[in-house]
Amino acid sequence: MKNQTIIYMLMLSGLSDLPSLQLPLFLVFLLVYLMTLTGNLLIVLLICTNSHLQTPMYFFLGTLACLDMGCSSLIIPRLLFDLNTQKRLISVEGCITQIYFFFLFTTSELILLAVMSYDRYVAICRPLHYTQIMHWKTCVLLVSGVLSFSMVYSLVHTLFLLKLTFCSSTPLQSFFCDFPQFLQASCSDTFINIFLILFCGMFFGGGILALTFYPYIIILNTIIKMKMRSKAFSTCSSHLAVVFIFYGTLFFNYLRPNSNIHFAEDRVSSVFYSVLIPLLNPLIYSLRNQELKKSLKKALIGL
Repeated sequence: MKNQTIIYMLMLSGLSDLPSLQLPLFLVFLLVYLMTLTGNLLIVLLICTNSHLQTPMYFFLGTLACLDMGCSSLIIPRLLFDLNTQKRLISVEGCITQIYFFFLFTTSELILLAVMSYDRYVAICRPLHYTQIMHWKTCVLLVSGVLSFSMVYSLVHTLFLLKLTFCSSTPLQSFFCDFPQFLQASCSDTFINIFLILFCGMFFGGGILALTFYPYIIILNTIIKMKMRSKAFSTCSSHLAVVFIFYGTLFFNYLRPNSNIHFAEDRVSSVFYSVLIPLLNPLIYSLRNQELKKSLKKALIGL
């Protein structure tokens, strides 16, 4: 460390070094960003303006849409700027800030998916007690608890990142400040950071995953006995699709061994969970949800 110069600016490798691809990539991701904002904002507006959608299930769905917009706005504008200017430089403090908010949004979304599983369990398996259990005060407290835990969880990781130093100008092998690539670029000992992400991934991630899927064991048994299965199954299948996609890409990137030699795969998975999932979520829920489609049709007719 004595003979190494500490640097305070990092370079991102981006998605591609080919000049011919910069403009097409810029246009594609600009379109993705606009569609993401439009789809999620439309869901939020429909829920706020339609009294039939002002239920706990749609309250959680609206919160999920807000988290998706936040995550997308954290990543894509910076990506568009880098594609346009090709500078790809970001300060270490800026990188850590981006990691903090990325952890905040993704952790909140993971826990919120577990809360949405519990909401579906109560609605399908205990319908007579649904209004008593999932009243508005409970919903607000649940979302507040999700955000509070996520802020503390993200802060713990980012505080340990503040102790890292960087001595090499080697670019981060990502198009944004993703946690694994950020650690790989450091010349400090990152054992505690790796231990924390693995421990939290196994302990908290595994626990949240169990809380997300366990209600569906009971839900599926209940749905099989129901006469009106289609509506219950449509809402559950939409939620499960989002859960599988989100967890699958996150586990692939964060808990996969030897990730430092799979740069191409890491970039693909990073694009998926940071850029495409916020776009896919409103599509998955709206296409499988009859009430949302009816509300959208009424809103379009009223224009």
